[in-house]
Amino acid sequence: AKRQRGPEKAAIHTQRVAGKQPRFRRRDRGPPMGRYIDNILQPGEKILYSTTIHAIVYGPGLVCLLAAAAALAGAHGVPNDTAVMALLGASILLVLLAGVLLARAWFRRWTTETDVTTLRLVYKEGFIRRQTFEMSLDKIESVDVSQGIAGRLFGWGDVTVMGVGEGRKTIRMIASPIEFRNHITAR
Repeated sequence: AKRQRGPEKAAIHTQRVAGKQPRFRRRDRGPPMGRYIDNILQPGEKILYSTTIHAIVYGPGLVCLLAAAAALAGAHGVPNDTAVMALLGASILLVLLAGVLLARAWFRRWTTETDVTTLRLVYKEGFIRRQTFEMSLDKIESVDVSQGIAGRLFGWGDVTVMGVGEGRKTIRMIASPIEFRNHITAR
């Protein structure tokens, strides 16, 4: 008896029996490093609004860069060699600190997603240790916005989402918190 070598045997080996797709194919799920929301959207669900942490998180790093520039400029006007070396050393340390703070702020913004879809609110933060919060729009009881004076001037604030029962999440330093709340509450 000869072995069967037809499309039926190939279908069995690739798990395409009864409509199953092979587990090793990533093409159907999109790019492996894409946005979290793109990987979890349900059929018929659409993104209504998407935001992230406000750019104010770059503030501490930019302040360190300004201080480094001031220390560098101050080093040119000092006649004492010891003071010049101290100011140059301080400038170098401040630039290194600014680099760390700016990279950390960029990474935090890059790994944080906040989306409102037609069905739910989705919040994701983290890269390797991912933390997510999802709540159906029907289960949201109230949305509170907290903004200080600087937040109102520059457009950031904290949004607290309270669900029916015990669900509660505060999303800190979000960009355009009023617009974000309006997309959640407008149905």
